Amino acid sequence: DIFIIQPICSPVNKSLVELLIMLDAFKRASAERITAVVPYYAYGRSDKKDQPRVPITARLVADLLSVAGANRLLTVDLHAGQIQGFFNIPVDELTALYLLSDYFKKKDLADLVVVAADIGISKRARDAAARLDTPLAIIEKRRLGNADRTEALTVIGEVEGKAALIFDDEVLTGGTLVNDVAILLQRGAKEVYCCCTHPLFAGPAIQRINESPVKEVVVTNTVPVSNSKRLSKITVLSIAPLLGEAIHRIHTGQSI
Repeated sequence: DIFIIQPICSPVNKSLVELLIMLDAFKRASAERITAVVPYYAYGRSDKKDQPRVPITARLVADLLSVAGANRLLTVDLHAGQIQGFFNIPVDELTALYLLSDYFKKKDLADLVVVAADIGISKRARDAAARLDTPLAIIEKRRLGNADRTEALTVIGEVEGKAALIFDDEVLTGGTLVNDVAILLQRGAKEVYCCCTHPLFAGPAIQRINESPVKEVVVTNTVPVSNSKRLSKITVLSIAPLLGEAIHRIHTGQSI
């Protein structure tokens, strides 16, 4: 019963091909069952044909994993829930929501409001707000064409005089995070925190976070965070106990 742990992170294509080759090697070695443990599922943003002549790469990756030999997938916080339906093998999607929300519950911040970074993450943010027993606000934004840029339109909800906690699934270049922090402070938030599952931290992300007035950015290690990227305001929580428990339950046939 084989579990291959490999987040598909930078260098993305090398990580993906390594995973495919390992799956093929174990399949040809007559493994009884192979579970691909992919804490970060790359290409998850490409989950629909929302522009002319674009691929649905999340589906392509699903096909590649299945053909290479994966009998099951274990992952954490997919960018879009429908990616589970791209597979014809069992998919177990864990969530870091409880790990992140429990961290802020222990901080016991006064006048806290959870802020969904956009409409798409609002359901998870609502669950976090319920766990923290706080109100919910949502930043409404629009994506500018095919460019990887967004424009914040308005904040739905009351944030004035409160400690705002931005809730998102990943931080890539940090541009959206910095803009969200700025608009919340403009709307009267007294301080802003951020939490996300996947710290991709590409390009200028670390510099942007360092220069931003955000108080703390709390992430998990679904993607390895090197020492050079560990600023004093970045806190990394370990996802290992969550994955370990899930692997144990899959191996022993218990419920996930």
